[in-house]
Amino acid sequence: MSTSRRHFLTALSSAAASCIAPRTASSAPVAKPQIALGMDNFAVRAMGWKAPELVQYAAKLNLDTLFLSDLDCLPSLEQPQLADLKAQADAAGLKLYLGSWSICPTSVRFKTKWGTAEEHLRTGIRVAKALGSPVFRVILGGAEDRKTPGGIQARIADCLQVLKACRPFALESGVKIAVENHAGDMHSWELLSLIERAGPDFVGVNIDSGNAAWTLEDPLDLLERLGPYTLCSSLRDDMIWETPEGAAIQWTAIGDGLVDWPRYLERWRALCPQVPFQIETISGFSRAFPYKTEAFWASYDRRPEVLAKFEALAKKGRPLPSFQAEPGADKKLSEQNFQKGELERSIKYCREVLGLGQRPAARSA
Repeated sequence: MSTSRRHFLTALSSAAASCIAPRTASSAPVAKPQIALGMDNFAVRAMGWKAPELVQYAAKLNLDTLFLSDLDCLPSLEQPQLADLKAQADAAGLKLYLGSWSICPTSVRFKTKWGTAEEHLRTGIRVAKALGSPVFRVILGGAEDRKTPGGIQARIADCLQVLKACRPFALESGVKIAVENHAGDMHSWELLSLIERAGPDFVGVNIDSGNAAWTLEDPLDLLERLGPYTLCSSLRDDMIWETPEGAAIQWTAIGDGLVDWPRYLERWRALCPQVPFQIETISGFSRAFPYKTEAFWASYDRRPEVLAKFEALAKKGRPLPSFQAEPGADKKLSEQNFQKGELERSIKYCREVLGLGQRPAARSA
């Protein structure tokens, strides 16, 4: 066989092998990303714990992340103490996420305790960086803001000014701002508009599945809209049931409500797999939403296709009783035990049913 012919056949074989190899590799099963599991400290607010105690508790539950969603739980905002807290979390194998309150200066929920809205945001970014948090969670306000002069669009405009003013500082720090869909303040499309106008390069979403219902949205539908922009999370379940004037909503532990969590997780993996599943259970009370009255829509945006999905959930729901301490029991202790129970049952469901978490189940907490 001539040298040129051998070279030709060898090259032909190599080319064929290179064509076959990718097809063989692509047919192999692709491992699903292991999504981190964590908690939002507001889930156990009745404990009154500060950050070091919260780190201990989250570590005992063998969680991957701990979301410190308010600055008040920090022993100090000074660098040495923040470094100590980060070292404690690192030793426990916990990644910290940080959040705080309203950065809209005209919101009914704005607090001046951290200075102006811009000062508050800059402080949060600085502290987040010191703790190694990739985000700083903020809120606009609540449902009451929809009824203020100019409505929610005026409040969004005011919030947007604060975000833009702090943009250079945020970009330099490497910390992104995660705006939550909070307590009925913004519909998902309104929050999306805020993010796009501010700049998705430094502003995203802290997604709250419970608060989705407070704007009459199906949590899964809200995830479809906001998932690509999600940076952080505060998750719980919803029980929704029909009433003569509309619907009632009660938040529950994960797995006790109407959210289709296997489907939710499937979409989570597709839209924001790098974001931890952080549990913020707030259970034991219901709230009425009289959306069948015209007065309700004076401050909300009626979108029939969105409302139809919410109503489909309500048709499946049932009324739940509110939490009450047993007669004669210590009310504070009962509340603490109730909150821990709701959180820990949610974590158990996330691990055993959904397969979440990067660490094994905890010993008894």
